[in-house]
Amino acid sequence: MAEVESILGHAWDDITSLRKRFSQLYIAVEQSPVATAITDLKGRIEFVNQRFLDVTGYSREELIGQTPAMIQSGETPSEVYRDLWQTLRAGRVWQGELLNRRKSGELYWEAEVITPVRNDEGDVVNFVAVKEDITERKRQENELKLMATAFETGQATLITDAEMRIERANQAFTDITGYREHEVLGKTPRIFKSGRHSADFYAELWEDLLSTGHWQGEIWNRNKYGDIYPLWQSITAVCDDAGRVRNFVSVFHNIAERKRMESELERQATLDHLTGAYNRRAFDDALREAVLRAELSDETFSLLIFDIDHFKQVNDRHGHDTGDAILKQLADRVAGNLRSTDILSRWGGEEFTILLPDTRLRGTRTFAERLRGQIAESRLHGLRITLSMGITEYRLGDDMDSMLARADEALYRAKSAGRNCVVADECAVADEGVMTDETARH
Repeated sequence: MAEVESILGHAWDDITSLRKRFSQLYIAVEQSPVATAITDLKGRIEFVNQRFLDVTGYSREELIGQTPAMIQSGETPSEVYRDLWQTLRAGRVWQGELLNRRKSGELYWEAEVITPVRNDEGDVVNFVAVKEDITERKRQENELKLMATAFETGQATLITDAEMRIERANQAFTDITGYREHEVLGKTPRIFKSGRHSADFYAELWEDLLSTGHWQGEIWNRNKYGDIYPLWQSITAVCDDAGRVRNFVSVFHNIAERKRMESELERQATLDHLTGAYNRRAFDDALREAVLRAELSDETFSLLIFDIDHFKQVNDRHGHDTGDAILKQLADRVAGNLRSTDILSRWGGEEFTILLPDTRLRGTRTFAERLRGQIAESRLHGLRITLSMGITEYRLGDDMDSMLARADEALYRAKSAGRNCVVADECAVADEGVMTDETARH
């Protein structure tokens, strides 16, 4: 009897110890930070831990006896599940990633390891699935892929550390600058300086960047081959959680073609479309600036106005196409006699103006006589034409309108005097000490 009691006592101790170990195992699984489920061979759920409930949003009562199909999203390819069951039925461990759906309808990603459980005879009797919610990790991976794609296919991008040492550069950067990434790593953007910007420019750039965390604007850089070109650049400071600058990210694109087009459009806006000379608006601006410079210095300049004699008769007799051809050829002939600083404009119709910087009246008269004679002795579009000219020189106190009025009055007197001649305005002639009728006539 004592022997039986001893045997029973040991058995009870073993059962108690087994219960204790089972309880400890249950608590460990129940409190595990990874979701765990046990199913039978048909996939029906027999056990789930608390983490499984937290992830899926279902209660135990809703899950026990059901299959994992109730949490499937319907967006995981069927071949993934086919591979899963083929692997498990072969008695092997399956692992992979599944896109599932919580009770709320929200999609989430899980990394799963499903292990066949065997009995003492080696037969598979259950499956244990251990799951980790990797939704956040997948989101970050997708963001990194997106950023990597943008980095390589977007605008030129340069990343530096807080000391402006270059850490990364993409292919678009190489396409613009000529430098490959390995050639600039560890260097600073100073290697791109063109020399076209002052120290004040860079000081203001850094002040904006460090005070606001961002700067953008037009900047001229030098590429690997020594060419200087304009960029539109954006620089952003990237800070850590403590607010300290960790990196600078620069994004830029070449605007040379845009600048060229802008310059061409601006040039076209200043030109007369028929003759290629400056138009009246552009000449007004140039004359206004010349007056301002003369007011602030001892420099002087002269103004010449001329038009084609009897041009209406040319148009009436030979047609406007011939008239237009003559205007073009005349502008070309006159331009061939000018210095690079002189400005020719088509004032309107057959009337032209010339601005002659650093030129006194005597020199202007000499130039005008030579030009008048050349035109009179040549033929334009097969026709002989002559010019009448009025000239004046800047005097202290002049404005644009007063000079134009005097030159126009001189032109009127040239026409009244028989045309094909040069006449200076009376005040300018008096200042020069010559008689007012001292004109060149032919």
